[in-house]
This record gives sequence, structure tokens and C-alpha cells, in this order.
Amino acid sequence: MTVEAIDPHGFCSGVAQALRRAEEALAHAPAFCLHPLVHNERIAADLSARGMRMVGSLADIPVGATVVFSAHGVSPAVRTEALRRGLCVVDATCPFVMRLHRQARLFASRGTPVVLIGHVGHAEVQGLSGEVEASGGTFQIVRSVADVGKLPFPEDGPVGVLCQTTFDAEAAAEVLAALAARYPGLVATPAAEACSAARDRQEAVRAFVRSGGDGVLVLGSVTSSNTLRLMEVACEAGARLAVRVAALDEIAGLDLGGISRLGVSAGASTPETFFEEAMSMLVGMAARMGQRT
Repeated sequence: MTVEAIDPHGFCSGVAQALRRAEEALAHAPAFCLHPLVHNERIAADLSARGMRMVGSLADIPVGATVVFSAHGVSPAVRTEALRRGLCVVDATCPFVMRLHRQARLFASRGTPVVLIGHVGHAEVQGLSGEVEASGGTFQIVRSVADVGKLPFPEDGPVGVLCQTTFDAEAAAEVLAALAARYPGLVATPAAEACSAARDRQEAVRAFVRSGGDGVLVLGSVTSSNTLRLMEVACEAGARLAVRVAALDEIAGLDLGGISRLGVSAGASTPETFFEEAMSMLVGMAARMGQRT
């Protein structure tokens, strides 16, 4: 078995920026993060060990303390409440997500109903839907072509579209095509596409499998949407094995028998140190497998 790194891997620009902002917040105690900064347990554990507390509500933060808004963004209602409570805000929202919020406000200001391509309940989608509502707009969330046919918006008027940054790029393109077919007045800006970091990783996994790779190991958290999507992409592309792991002991327990080419990918919030540790372990496992054959 050969073990190959699937590029790109490592932090995307949004995660890297969020970590820089968290570093700023840690200089001002006490520091709190509203929800996980990014969806990765290693990062959360490191920040917690250095004094940052993760909370699920602004009500859990003392008046006057420092709060970090996660990379996924928040609604205007959350921002208003933070100011009301006298909190010092450090905004770690991903630049791609901020672009979506600006476009959401623009659509709402024009009275254009909004279609959000994404997963109901995801933190990013919650923030975006709150942005549309706060601006007086209307929205519907869709995740498949089938959902497009259920939309209540008039077909003879304009409709705006936004896409969750970590959504599957190919699936988003299919939904966009269905929207364009139903709504001739569809307003599709760059905010209608998955971010480049998610798209590039997904395309790289597809290319690896289509070039003959029969196994894909994705490193990252079960709570990370873009990580889970990479595993799904590998399955859809035809990989015999597609599995996600978040720790080295999970790798040690894998049955890799019968796999000839194993590709290793990682979610956009997976630390590079973990990627390097995993690659080293897998190369060693492959060597031992070769000695036994």
C-alpha cells in the first residue's frame, strides 16, 4: 500500500485568521468564545488550556469581558446583545462568510427574497438567516434540487441566492442550475458558490479517486461540515474505503487490508501538526503491511 497526501491540506485562510483573532483575545482576560471558534477538538482544547472559555450563549459571559465571535459568523441580533451587555467583541468571522452577510443585506434592502443553499441548523446558516431577517428580508433554505421545486417565491420576480461556504461544490452547482431554470430573474453573485478552500479540497479528493486511488482517509472533526463532506465526496467518487478520523488511536485501529493507494486529506480546520503525525503513522503501517506480504 502506498500512502499519498492529497493537496491542498492545512488551515484555510478563514481558520488562520480566526486563530490570530483568538490570540488577540487571549491577551485580555477573561476571554470567552461564543460557540467553538472552528470545528476542531484539538484547537478547542488548546484554546481552553490557555484560558479561553467556550460558551453557548452570551448570557454565560460576565459583563465587560472579551467575547470572540467564531469563524462561522453571527446574526445582527447577537452583535446587538453583545454591545448591550458591554462586551469587548473580537470578530473572527471568516472573510468569505462576511461577504455572504454583505450580500444578504443587499438582497434584503432591495426586497429580493433569498435562497440559502446550506444545512439547516449549521452555525453559518443561522447567522445568515438572522442577517436576512434583521434587514427585513425573506429567505428559504434548500440543500438539494428537490427542494427547489418546493420554494414559494414567485417565478416572475428576482430571487437572490447565497451558499454556505463549506457546502459541496458540485451539489451547489446542481442546485444553482435548478434555480436558474425555475427563476429567470435569479441573481447569482460569487456568494452563490462554495468557498475556494472547500471546493479545491473536494476537487482534489475526486481527482485522487478517479486517478485510481481506492482509499481516502479524511482527518478532522465529526462536527466539521467540510470534513464530513470530503468523506462523502470520496464515497461518491467510488473509493473502496472512505473514513474520517480525529485522533491517532483511531488510525491505529483501521483495517487497511486490500487498499493499494491510500490518499490522506483533511478538513480546513485540521492542524497541520496532526496531518504530519498521521502521515508518519500511516507510512509506518504501510511498511509493516508490506513486510508481511
